[in-house]
Formats: sequence, C-alpha cells, structure tokens
Amino acid sequence: MSDPLYQPVTTLHMIAQALSRDTDRLVVIDTDGERISARELADEISRYQQAFKALEPPPTRAAILSRNRIEVLYASNGLNFAAIVSTALHPMGSIDDYLYVIEDGSIDTLLFDPEHYGDIAKALQERAPNLRHLLALGESTVGTDIAAAARKIEPRPLVAPASDPEALFRIAYSGGTTGKPKGIMTSHRAATTSAMIQLMSWEWPKDVRHLICAPLSHSGAAVLTSVLVKNGSMVVLPGFDPVSTMQAIEQHKITSVLMVPTMVLALIDHPRFGEFDLSSLEVIFYGASAFPAARLKDAIGKLGQIFFQFYGQAEAPMSVTLLRRDEHDVSDLNRLASCGRPSPLAHVALLDDACNPVPEGSPGEICVRGPLLMSGYLNKPDETAEAFEGGWLHTGDVAISSPDGFLRIVDRKKDMIVTGGFNVYAREVEDVLTEQPGVRQAAVIGVPDAKWGEAVKAIVVLEPGAKADPQALIASVRERKGAVQAPKSVEFVDALPLTSVGKPDKKALRQRFGLVA
Repeated sequence: MSDPLYQPVTTLHMIAQALSRDTDRLVVIDTDGERISARELADEISRYQQAFKALEPPPTRAAILSRNRIEVLYASNGLNFAAIVSTALHPMGSIDDYLYVIEDGSIDTLLFDPEHYGDIAKALQERAPNLRHLLALGESTVGTDIAAAARKIEPRPLVAPASDPEALFRIAYSGGTTGKPKGIMTSHRAATTSAMIQLMSWEWPKDVRHLICAPLSHSGAAVLTSVLVKNGSMVVLPGFDPVSTMQAIEQHKITSVLMVPTMVLALIDHPRFGEFDLSSLEVIFYGASAFPAARLKDAIGKLGQIFFQFYGQAEAPMSVTLLRRDEHDVSDLNRLASCGRPSPLAHVALLDDACNPVPEGSPGEICVRGPLLMSGYLNKPDETAEAFEGGWLHTGDVAISSPDGFLRIVDRKKDMIVTGGFNVYAREVEDVLTEQPGVRQAAVIGVPDAKWGEAVKAIVVLEPGAKADPQALIASVRERKGAVQAPKSVEFVDALPLTSVGKPDKKALRQRFGLVA
C-alpha cells in the first residue's frame, strides 16, 4: 500500500462522496417503479457490505447471475465496498460456461436471482465444490436470502476501503469466441481511469436522467459512477425491448442512454418508432460493435445529432477512442465509420506485426498503453505476454488513420480475409453493402476456396418487403473497392446471429456457411 498521504481516489471514493451530498435527491427508479434516494442507495450498499463481511468463512471472490433487479445494484456495490473481487456471469450463458468461470476464477460465492436462476444455482452448487456461499437476491428455497439478511442490518456511513491501485477489483470474462473465455483482471487503477475518462470526455447532458436497458451486472452499470458524480439519476428497465425503451424515454424524459448499435437499429426500424416523443434525448452513447455508416446516417436523420461513440474493450475498458456528437459528419461516410480519436488518458498507435508504426493511411493494429489497461489474463501467462507484446496492449482491431487523426476500424485481425494473396477487410465491404437500397445489415466472411484460398462471402439482411439482385450488390462493391474485395457470393437471411453483447456472430456465420466455397 502506498503512503496514506498520497492515497489515490478510486471509483468507490467517488461513489461514497456522491451519495453523501444532497441525500434526498432521486438517484434510481427501479424496474418496479420504486424511487430511491441517494441516502437510501447508500444505506442499502452499506447493509449488503456488512452482510457480506458477516459471512463465515469470509468470501474473497463472488459471481453474480441475475436479470435486472435493484438488488443487483445493492449487491454489486456491496461486494466492492467489502473489498470482495466480483465477476458477472452473463444472464444468457450456459451451466458449463458458468462452471468454467467459477473454477477458473476461484469463485467461492454465488449471488443469484431466485426468480430466474434458482435451478441453475442449485445445479452449480452440486457441481462446483468450491462454492462456499450460495446467496439469493430475494426469497428462495435454494441457498441463503442475502436480501433478507441485509434488511436486518443497521446502515453505517458508506466509507470506501483503502485500496492499492494495482489490487484486483473485478474479473471480466471475454466472450470466448476464439476458445475458452479469458479472465480479464481489472485493477482499481484501470476502473478509476475508465471512470475519469467518462467524467472528463463523455458529453453528458447538464441534467442527467440516464436509462439503463442493458444488463445491470455488465455494461448497464458501467456509468454509475459518472451518473452519481454528476448528480444524475437512472431509470432501470428489466431488459431491452424497443417499445418499452421508447415508452421509458418518453415517460421519464430521459436525456442519455447507452446502447449497442443493434439496439439503436431495433428502435429506428420498429414499426411503432414514430409513436413516441423521444425529443428529450440529448445523447446516445454507443459502442461494443461496429455501426454501419449508412445505418448510422439513418439513425442521425431520425434522432438527431445526439450520437457519441466510445471504442474500447474489456482489456482497456470503455474509452480508448471517442467520437463526439459534432464529429458525426453525415456528409462523410468515412467519418461515420470512424471510432474517433484517442481519449485523453490513453496512448494509442497503429502498429504492424513487428510493433512498428505504420505509415499514415495504411492499416495497422490498434495498440494501447496507459493506466486504462488490464493487469493481464487470469491464469494465462502466455496469452498475457502475447497481448502485451512489445510493451503495448494489442487490441486485435485493424484500423486506418485519417490525416486529422480519426481512426477507422476495417476488421478484426483474426477476421481478415486473405484471398489470392490479398488482404480484404470485411468492414469496408460491409459498409458498401449497407449503403445499397433495401439492405438493412450485412456481414462479410471468408469461406474456403480451392482457387483463391478464401473467397469473400456476404450475408445480407434486407428491409421488410425489399428485393435485391445478388449480382448488383457484388457489382456495387467491385465498382467502389475493386475486384479483389467484391464478394464471390451473396446469401440472404432473415437476421444475423448475434453474440451475447449484441455483435454480429461471425463465428456462427462461418460455422453455417464456411464449408460453402
């Protein structure tokens, strides 16, 4: 631990301080419409913190498995204030997924939503001998009702524990699209840096009324510190549904919301989109996956110049680069395809395979240095060394820089298609396709080909009732990008498969179409 005289401020200090002022102000409206003040939120976090501290043996690492309910906010913060390392289990995962995380992460405590995950919690207890505590976030026939235990405790003033900046704060597990998920170790330093970038550089409304429609255990609560510090409030929905989301925006005069692009598209493409007054929205924070430039232009046309992009990954959470609202230039599709410019607390470079900077205008891997970075992958020293090769975090995303410093991601490095010895970047082909009339979404993959090694294949979703000629779509790419990047084939589907975080699932597409030459 460093000298107390210079003790760093963490996100927990920020939350405790924010909840200690103007304590009667509204901070949360939960899924049942209950209105919770700053004092009440602080008291509930304190109760859960004490309830966790009273457990024997003391928990050291805990996982949360729950849909959106207010107890998740109390429990997750209670774990943090009790200095217990936390991990979120994805609500749509499988028992085998959960068992892997519990074993790999040395999880000794499971908190679960008894309304939806009681049977799964029981099965996990039977198959995971290291689980010492099974804690239900409400009345349950399985485990201990930690919510009931917390209600019996007298709250104390909320005090953040003193923490070494490099101490482990939480473990975030990757999606596992290239094998077993990796446990991404986030320190207090990284979590605090992420919050500082949000506070410094995100374009928050003056009056923050933030809507949470993503999982509270994951990205849903990622902005909690910023909302509280800015004296804002949050409305928590049970989950994302286009109509319920638009109703909540209208009813609560929501000024900000965080979404992935597929959520935005679900709103603007919904047949009831025009029925709701969404004019209170001042900013939509979006990230996690690429937003096709032509569709982003559509969204700006329908919702206004209110889009703010953040690009990052769990290894460098939330904000490696930023694209501000006024930087969304609808007259420039290359700009709309950009992920912005580096955030103030990150060193960013585009590097080649030898870790040398690439010439301006040439594709290179986005690499990052600075206090935002993870501490490494849990139990995976080789993967950690590979990720940090050359003294940089290698994101796996390939981008091109414009003369004024805007980065445009053209592909995941592992998704790059090599056809006839030439590199094809899927994002560039997808952007051309989504500009064509009638095309709602497109995903491009490489499939085995006896002549070219790989052939470019496009999987396309059309607007309802629209028709498109595959050869015309191929010709549009050939005209804009050349013969090498033009798809050899086009497949029409009703919808693209999505990963758990709302990205087009190219692994699933390759499994479905990859054997088709």
